[in-house]
Amino acid sequence: MRWRAVRIAGAVVLAATVAAATAACSARPSDPPGQVFGSGSTPAGAIVAIGAENQYADVIGQVGGKYVRATAIMSNPNTDPHTFEASPRVAQQVSRAQLVVQNGLGYDGFMDTIENAAPNGSRKVIDVQHLLGLPDSAPNPHLWYKPGTMATVATAVAADLGAIQPAHAAYFKANATAFTNALAGWTAALSAFKTKFPETAVATTEPVADYLLAAAGAVNMTPWSFQADIMNGNDPSPQDLETMRRLFTGRQVTAFLYNQQVTDSLTGSFITLAHQNGIPVVGVYETMPTPGYDYQSWMLAEVRALTKAVASKTSTEHL
Repeated sequence: MRWRAVRIAGAVVLAATVAAATAACSARPSDPPGQVFGSGSTPAGAIVAIGAENQYADVIGQVGGKYVRATAIMSNPNTDPHTFEASPRVAQQVSRAQLVVQNGLGYDGFMDTIENAAPNGSRKVIDVQHLLGLPDSAPNPHLWYKPGTMATVATAVAADLGAIQPAHAAYFKANATAFTNALAGWTAALSAFKTKFPETAVATTEPVADYLLAAAGAVNMTPWSFQADIMNGNDPSPQDLETMRRLFTGRQVTAFLYNQQVTDSLTGSFITLAHQNGIPVVGVYETMPTPGYDYQSWMLAEVRALTKAVASKTSTEHL
């Protein structure tokens, strides 16, 4: 696995194996492992769904509406998703889910382990990597930052929910359409940035928002090898460290984006260096910050933060 592996607590496999037999007495709807989306009241007959990350659970909740109770496994924006430790409670929740949405590309590989340990022929699983037709060699697992990804996910979720509850298929399909339409603000902001600030040079710590930056027409000057090392928890090479320093000291970039959920002394030193050289710093998240956001407003907020940073730098240079 190329990026930092998501660890699995030792008891998870055993717990998943026995979860199907014990869920009724040991796991309660009122005792989920993470944030809940959709129908929080859990009406009789509500579809039980899981989003490995809260951005996927949010999409399930928006599409499923009143007929679904979607739980997010990873939902704490202050936690490094790459070092997330699944628990027996998580295994129990996944074992009884009727629908699961996971990222793939090794980002949430613990889900495969749990699902394999507790097989369920009726469980529907949407692996976003496979949904998008991406090979295992795809280097950047942060697929939710890529415009178009979540609209595709919403359509797939609506189809699977409709298969589970055919009587509500039209409702799910309409909600998926509404979700896709609600992405217009984000795509418009990306287009506006690309027009106003074409080929803006930026630097990053790791490729969390690389798909978004590409869609905005920005040019990431950070070497891929540096981004991959930070993402994988490796020490960057001396050459890459020097390249990064020159991006700031030479004022070769207009903004610096860093992963707010994964910081250490090295990334902190580059944040300081950026400030020292008058380069605006923009924090991005791997999982959706909550409360107060849904997927659409989160992505729009990220673009607005980038736009504000670049605009402030550009106006200063023109003084």
